Amino acid sequence: MSVIERMLGRPDDDRELGGVVLSPMQRRDLRQGVLETEAHAYPKPWSTSVFHSEIQQVKNGSRYYLTARRPPTVSAAQKVAKGRIVGHAGLWFTHDEAHVTNVAVHPDARRSGVATALMIALADEAIRRECVAWTLEVRVSSVGAQELYREFGFAPAGVRKKYYENVEDAIVMWCHDIQTAEYRDRLDRLEAQR
Repeated sequence: MSVIERMLGRPDDDRELGGVVLSPMQRRDLRQGVLETEAHAYPKPWSTSVFHSEIQQVKNGSRYYLTARRPPTVSAAQKVAKGRIVGHAGLWFTHDEAHVTNVAVHPDARRSGVATALMIALADEAIRRECVAWTLEVRVSSVGAQELYREFGFAPAGVRKKYYENVEDAIVMWCHDIQTAEYRDRLDRLEAQR
């Protein structure tokens, strides 16, 4: 998808990107794979009630959540089935900044571009909402995630001591100037590599 297509696209539409179908997260998605993926991704996963609260806040515009599914398949009865949920991600908006709340990929789908597709979609939404920067926290031990975030222009900006489970430190990462043509070129390059 080109920059122009991203800018003109409706944020609520399903979108195929990098071999996965991205859709706005619904409550029913929690039992259809989100909670399972969350449990695999984090030592202390979000609860159903936390997800319900976050999805509720989508309605007031302060949050944005997506699921990633394998593309739909056609069954023997020629019925199109939604693919299995293999990842999810979200954003929290404050003023002119976006905060990545989570990015989780099922172990069966890791290293297949799902996280990159989710991050591209999050970046597109942050740009669409006129954010000028976005931020996130990442575990010190999550070297692979840190590498992914660097590809998106994030740089370490600080450390939050014992942020995770009151045990592990978090690296705070920021990416600024996401409204620039250079940043949109970066997203196009990441999408083309998929």
